[in-house]
Amino acid sequence: MIRMVKTRSTEGIGDLLREWRQRRRMSQLHLALEAGISQRHLSFVESGRSAPSREMVLHLSDCLSMPLRQRNRLLLAAGYAPSFSERSLDDPALKPAMDAVQLVLNGHAPNPALAIDRHWTMIAANTAIMPFLEGVRNADLLRPPVNVLRLSLHPEGLAPCILNLEAWRAHALERLRALNDRYADPELAALEKELAAYPTRNTGPQPRPDEAERIAIPLRLRLGGEDLSFITTTTVFGTPLDVSLSELAIESFFPTDAATAAYLRRLQDKSS
Repeated sequence: MIRMVKTRSTEGIGDLLREWRQRRRMSQLHLALEAGISQRHLSFVESGRSAPSREMVLHLSDCLSMPLRQRNRLLLAAGYAPSFSERSLDDPALKPAMDAVQLVLNGHAPNPALAIDRHWTMIAANTAIMPFLEGVRNADLLRPPVNVLRLSLHPEGLAPCILNLEAWRAHALERLRALNDRYADPELAALEKELAAYPTRNTGPQPRPDEAERIAIPLRLRLGGEDLSFITTTTVFGTPLDVSLSELAIESFFPTDAATAAYLRRLQDKSS
């Protein structure tokens, strides 16, 4: 089902352009040069003295690397209809894309993988993710919609199982800040504030980093009496034209050592 959006907006395109230009740390001159227009023309657009064409609005949003949701917002502010559809993820039109997501998740086994939306809500996962959930003490954290970051950092979630909680927490909050800077989403800002307020623990002197920690911050967990270590990668659709699809990401976990890989294979053998 495609969500219908009104084509009238009380927001001014000038204010939105200025907001996103500042988010991208671009001066008027810099953006004008990127867009191939004069600084005077851009100044007139930002001040409301000039009304840009639909093509110019899309061109400026491209120069600012704005997410599709925000490009629609900019078009509405300029008095134009949105260019990008926003379907629910169970819409039949998105079935080929969602089938591809599930294929990637299943193909990643025995390693864990999950799909999340822009708010870090879990959309889908493979069966290898289940051991991660065994240490969760608060069942409410597992009731849909499940927020992956809240689940991992909550003191009654996975946090007690994370051996390098301080490093992982800092990494997660930094990613959240970067996403909020990209999407300008109040819900992400509220989530960041909530997670930053969670209690931390004093872990004392930190061990020397292993080889994995020299290239990326791993997620180190104690599960089932074993110490496990993972690095993660994020996969997104390369050329999405739908807002919901553009905000979907796959988080894939890879073992950083032989012991973790063997643990995952044993779990797979037990479930098969």
